[in-house]
Amino acid sequence: MGSGCVPEKACGLRIGDIDAERQLLTVRGGKFGKSRLVPHGPRIGQLLTRQVQRRNANDADPLFSFDGRRSVHPCSASGVFHRLMAELAFPVPDGVHPPRLHSLRHSFAVARLTRWYREGIDAQTRLLRLSTFMGHVDPTSTAIYLTITPQLLTEANRRFESFAAPAWTEATT
Repeated sequence: MGSGCVPEKACGLRIGDIDAERQLLTVRGGKFGKSRLVPHGPRIGQLLTRQVQRRNANDADPLFSFDGRRSVHPCSASGVFHRLMAELAFPVPDGVHPPRLHSLRHSFAVARLTRWYREGIDAQTRLLRLSTFMGHVDPTSTAIYLTITPQLLTEANRRFESFAAPAWTEATT
């Protein structure tokens, strides 16, 4: 990661790593050389199907390629992301570093946690799932991705107020 490039896992996906029927991706070469299955929804499934059709390739061929033979280099993916950020004039507040492609992992983790709160799901019981999905051994490793945002704080406060309401009512009567 020190080079400023994204992890090679996404860039290294092969056509055969897609299981469209079960809506799974096999992500190879994670930490300590481990592989994992990553579920995806129908929208991602449609995008993957279109990419596979465009590629018209064999299972061993890269999913993302400029020349049809080699995988897109992680630094190329990062470079495209940075150019898109500039072209889209993405607002970056003063004193804040512009987002990197790896920042999407942080956004995903926080958004998932926020959705669980909004849906009334006990996030604590789901943290192991989130960790597994992100390729971590336990929730402690995932914690670095969980930044407090105004939306997450609002949802957490709402959950706490709902939890504490009976005690407040009892204390005031």
